[in-house]
Amino acid sequence: MFNWLANPNRFSKLTGNLQLPLIILSTTMILLGLYYGLFDSPEDYQQGDAVRIMYVHVPSAWLASFLFFSLAISCIFYLVWKHPLADLISNAIAPIGAIFSVLTLVTGSLWGKPMWGTWWVWDARLTSMLILFFFYLGYMLLSNAFERKIDGSKSASVLAIIGLINLPIIKFSVDWWHTLHQPSSILRMDGPSIDKEMLLPLTLMMVGFSLFSIYLIITNVKTMLLEKKCEALILKLNLKEFS
Repeated sequence: MFNWLANPNRFSKLTGNLQLPLIILSTTMILLGLYYGLFDSPEDYQQGDAVRIMYVHVPSAWLASFLFFSLAISCIFYLVWKHPLADLISNAIAPIGAIFSVLTLVTGSLWGKPMWGTWWVWDARLTSMLILFFFYLGYMLLSNAFERKIDGSKSASVLAIIGLINLPIIKFSVDWWHTLHQPSSILRMDGPSIDKEMLLPLTLMMVGFSLFSIYLIITNVKTMLLEKKCEALILKLNLKEFS
């Protein structure tokens, strides 16, 4: 199945009709999530209105981690099976994941100031999320650091796979160490502990952000495929001029 999808032409054909539904669905979900989160969900009895930051913070944090996992898996496919499309997908994911990492850190700081009295603490969860951003940054820098693209892709892929070690640290840091960050209230063995009126907008935002990230990945991959076709065409024209 993956070999079939690894063909760039098949990938473009398969995803060609997905972009419009994805952008419509993601925009609708995000707008609904923002409406319910800002105007229809209750205040927290301790955090007050500051709790509404979580409707952006939590989906961003979840996507930052999940996209890095997807990036690493794509890198494994690239290193093992040498699929060039896997490398393009990895390059498409990296900047999106980095943006969600920054959004997580920024919204976390905005929440931390009124709750903790400071913009930043070297909390285990916050520190591991900052490290995740550096892994994203390192991947993007390495992939463009060599004269031969293949050398950069291999080095960046190895770094991404090493970075998988950080994901369980992000997830379980609040359980392994004493931190200021609150424990998980959604993905729990005994079910979500969050109020249902808060869970609705949070779910809408998570689905909306996820669909939007898929739209961006597809758009990035198709843009890179188009750039490669243009480069090949220019090279072909140049060779004809010299022949």
